[in-house]
Amino acid sequence: MTARHDLAADTSSDWYRQPVVWLGVIVFLASIAGCVWIIVMSVRYADTPLETSHAVFGVPVSAHSSRAPPTSRSTP
Repeated sequence: MTARHDLAADTSSDWYRQPVVWLGVIVFLASIAGCVWIIVMSVRYADTPLETSHAVFGVPVSAHSSRAPPTSRSTP
């Protein structure tokens, strides 16, 4: 008589025996820990304004307005 291959008894394909799953879990937890670390480190240091009058990386330092927005005309 030949031995029957029982899929329920085969434990080599369990999800917790797959190294790719554990690698994914480790990468996910490391990214969450990195996000928490960045948030904690950013709270420690104040965001002081720059002492400059020109644009920094193309972003203006202060708000400036262009021409006034067009006014809407109401028809009688």
